Amino acid sequence: MNILHIDSSILGDGSASRLLSRELVSRLTAANSSAKVKYLDLAVDALPHLSGGSLAQSDESGAARNSQAMSDFLGADVIVIGAPMYNFAIPSQLKAWIDRIVVKEKTFRYTQAGPEGLAKGKRVLVAVARGGVYAPGSPAEFAESYLKHVFGFIGISDVTFVRAEGLGLSPEHRAKSLNSALATIHEPIAAAA
Repeated sequence: MNILHIDSSILGDGSASRLLSRELVSRLTAANSSAKVKYLDLAVDALPHLSGGSLAQSDESGAARNSQAMSDFLGADVIVIGAPMYNFAIPSQLKAWIDRIVVKEKTFRYTQAGPEGLAKGKRVLVAVARGGVYAPGSPAEFAESYLKHVFGFIGISDVTFVRAEGLGLSPEHRAKSLNSALATIHEPIAAAA
């Protein structure tokens, strides 16, 4: 099993999404001792935002980074993402990575019947951390809904979210929410890979 572990929080060691994504990877590797993990920290080694030059692949080093992002993604069986919610959405660093993997004729194509995802058979586990609490289907929640849609668009239907929310409400609520998310991780969610 090849695991691509991605963190996108700018908070470093204080990040709840990093704690949860690290625990997800730990559970996966404990369940599969031959698993190989490739780690990508988008806050430390950020991809630039998509531009005309990066899209045209006119910059040699940018083109190489784009190619590496795609290769890492296509080579992974399981993708674990630490995704905090900033201002109702995912971090821009994570969006820049997504822009490198949602590529026509590589991860999707257009057909007579409409778009078809080409990245089938992968599993995505997303550790979401957010300061507020959002009911399912909330019109103010654009992180999970976006990630579920974009991965579905490229053919990945096995997308699981582990949530720690309300982290900004109080220290007690933060501790309770993190403990609940960690308990969820220790259920069969990660071991089922």
